[in-house]
Amino acid sequence: MKRELKVQLAGVLENQALARSIAAAYAAELDPTIDELTEIKTAVSEAFSNAALHGYGGEKDEDGKIAQVQRPVFMEFSLIAPQTIMIRITDKGRGIEDIAKAMEPMFTTDVGQNRSGMGFTVMESFTDKLKVDSRPGEGTTVTMIKKLDTYYGF
Repeated sequence: MKRELKVQLAGVLENQALARSIAAAYAAELDPTIDELTEIKTAVSEAFSNAALHGYGGEKDEDGKIAQVQRPVFMEFSLIAPQTIMIRITDKGRGIEDIAKAMEPMFTTDVGQNRSGMGFTVMESFTDKLKVDSRPGEGTTVTMIKKLDTYYGF
């Protein structure tokens, strides 16, 4: 039953659609409903954009200008039980000082960019389990578990 996929993408927003597509392709073999597929893609999109924006975004280059840093975001997909997917998104960026605060609805550190602060809330509402591990200066790992409603025995 162990079916794994590990992918490394540059942690830039331009790769957000690719991250969503990879998640959809992985889940498609399990024959999810359209709603389930949308939920998986949206949760992955939020986790990937958080890694790109907050994990790496806003770093300055040698001239002191905001640089778009091309550091990796690691995505891991695994079938952990029948119709149950584990999705793990990891960055090696700046990390989160206060995870509980960061997970509060409407909390954002990026107030000047029209961010809603709902990323973790969206991830939590579209998955069955959400766990966030982070260390300042070392990065963040978001682990999501999604159980699909239909099981055909594949």
